[in-house]
Amino acid sequence: MAELEVEIVAADHFVWSGAATMVKARTSDGEIGILPGHSPVLAILAEGELAIQPVSGERLTVGVDGGFFSVDSNRVVIVADNARIGGSVTADTK
Repeated sequence: MAELEVEIVAADHFVWSGAATMVKARTSDGEIGILPGHSPVLAILAEGELAIQPVSGERLTVGVDGGFFSVDSNRVVIVADNARIGGSVTADTK
């Protein structure tokens, strides 16, 4: 089965990387789902949650508050202003 190589970084720290079968994100133009074989794309990331289905393990959610992501050759790179595994990043900023 084909896989995505996913890497998530925030402005000041590493968040997560690994193999996944699906990534779902909210962009400035709406929601997008990425599966292996997706055409290249570069998009502005909107505030919300990323959903990642790792090859092994349970579904992972990452709260982000902006940034961008790129997809090329089954590699997904997400660079967020702030990011937190498991929930909203707004709880960290209050």
